[in-house]
Amino acid sequence: MAAFGTVFMPEMTLATFEDNKWNESSVVPADSLQFHPGAHVLHYSSTCFEGLKAFRHEDGSVHIFRMDANIRRLAQSSKLLHLPEIDEAQLSQMIIDIVRKFADEVPSPPGSMYIRPTHLGTEAAIGKAAAPSLSSMLYVLLSPVGDYFAGGAHTLRLLLDEQGARCAPHMGMVKSGGNYASALDPILRARAEVKADQVLFCPNGDVQETGAANFLLIDGNEIITKALDSSFLHGITRDSLLKLAAKMGMDVQERELTVSELLERAAKTGCEAALSGTAAVLAPVGTLIHKGKEYAVGNGQVGPTTEKLRAALNDIQWGKAEDSFGWLTQV
Repeated sequence: MAAFGTVFMPEMTLATFEDNKWNESSVVPADSLQFHPGAHVLHYSSTCFEGLKAFRHEDGSVHIFRMDANIRRLAQSSKLLHLPEIDEAQLSQMIIDIVRKFADEVPSPPGSMYIRPTHLGTEAAIGKAAAPSLSSMLYVLLSPVGDYFAGGAHTLRLLLDEQGARCAPHMGMVKSGGNYASALDPILRARAEVKADQVLFCPNGDVQETGAANFLLIDGNEIITKALDSSFLHGITRDSLLKLAAKMGMDVQERELTVSELLERAAKTGCEAALSGTAAVLAPVGTLIHKGKEYAVGNGQVGPTTEKLRAALNDIQWGKAEDSFGWLTQV
């Protein structure tokens, strides 16, 4: 099985913004892009993207999960990066068109078709370090993916970092490649030094997010995660899981969570922790590493509530449960 996100469909949809207007989108080969070496994106990181999925149901129909929410977030990222304002209706059609074209290639569950809309600044102007790109390119790439837990679900090891942050606080809401690059060095050091899978960034003791996912603490009937602000990414999977947890009668708390409270609660029998994101939905956390000491979360194993929440979301995505939230768009 190829690594996640390394296989692509041969075509994608693409549109460009030039002369203050969006041009009509078209289907183009997905193996290359053409823009000037002086393009704004290459020098000043004017780029943002989204990650969402399409799923095949038992009757053969194909459905995209929470497309509208992903489009809204890409529009927000584009605005915060001062890229040209995207046409949300045009992007919606671009996503539907390319998924429909390759509908026969959408894997059956637990696989899916990963969808990567990307917006980048293309103006050839290396003197605009403090000015936005006036032209841009928007494309939608497809990548069929398999079961994230094909090797079995295993618990993750997280290093708690109270000194650094994933990215600049005012950039947290932007889903931009620069934020992932910013987190890369501390993640690689944590893997080499303490065999951590990820870093949980907790600047000044404030539990935020890891390099690529939101963090959830599950203590009995309580589910606790940081309240939304500009310092971290507003995960759509996070939002979906919290809505499902509330529907199940859980006590959903979006609030500040300190490292000291996290470690205190993690030691309790039955406590669980997990990372939420598009790829894994909900990945269990078994160990927290803090100041050279290791702390098991609960019994250190995959917890039942984590499994229940992931299954509940998967069942909606896969068409096995009612979509009472209206999250699915059939193509």
